[in-house]
Amino acid sequence: MNTRNLLLVFLLFALSKQEVYSQFGFSHELGVIVGPVAFYSDYGVRNDFETNSGNVGFGIGIIHYINFSYRADCNCYTRDRYFNDHFKIRTEIDYHKTRLEHFGEYVDPDETTLFSDQLRAVTGSTRVLDIGSQLEYFPLSIRDFAAGGYKIAPFISAGVHWVNFDPEAESTLGPLNSPLASSEKYRNAYQQEGDSTWSIVFSVGARYKLTPVSDLMIDSRWQYYFSNWVDGLNPDVPENKANDWIYWLNIGYVHYLD
Repeated sequence: MNTRNLLLVFLLFALSKQEVYSQFGFSHELGVIVGPVAFYSDYGVRNDFETNSGNVGFGIGIIHYINFSYRADCNCYTRDRYFNDHFKIRTEIDYHKTRLEHFGEYVDPDETTLFSDQLRAVTGSTRVLDIGSQLEYFPLSIRDFAAGGYKIAPFISAGVHWVNFDPEAESTLGPLNSPLASSEKYRNAYQQEGDSTWSIVFSVGARYKLTPVSDLMIDSRWQYYFSNWVDGLNPDVPENKANDWIYWLNIGYVHYLD
């Protein structure tokens, strides 16, 4: 599914949610998030600082909230229930791209084996689009924060996202998966066809009250994919113990629509 079609699906989904929840009087928020994405994949060495700092891309997202604490139809608060005052439903569409290289001990300059040369010759990238929802929990009162009772509102969230990915890879030594460009342990380990999967998302963050109708937000996210092909590389080796995942630190702006 291309970017335009996925964006259309998201907008239709968000509008349908808004129409359904507006019948109950709940209000809505719309925002944008941006920030660096650290991609933890089969490129490089596990728990290696150079790998973690080198394979970093950039992401952007559009977010939509259902706010249960306020009624848009009467410009008044909803019934004082714990769920209404501490939870929001967040729906979003995200896009990020990361360039990938092999880092770590096996590609150090003093490594002169054919295996090291083959790893150094490979570069890749992956483009990821995902759409999904999260349940966001605010320990402090959402009403009090909206009324200016305090400036900062921390939150945690969890949810499920559908993911569409499109990886690419190449080697300066020749075609990938060939004896010249890939060692036996990396033979048939590269895939450049797009596919889709699911993921789970966990976030910790905070909002800062900017104006009565807008907030700044910082969000620290961990997202685990149910596939090991998101980066286009999946070698059948003992050290390949986990699927691909990302850490995304983003900042955002949220505007209250009602």
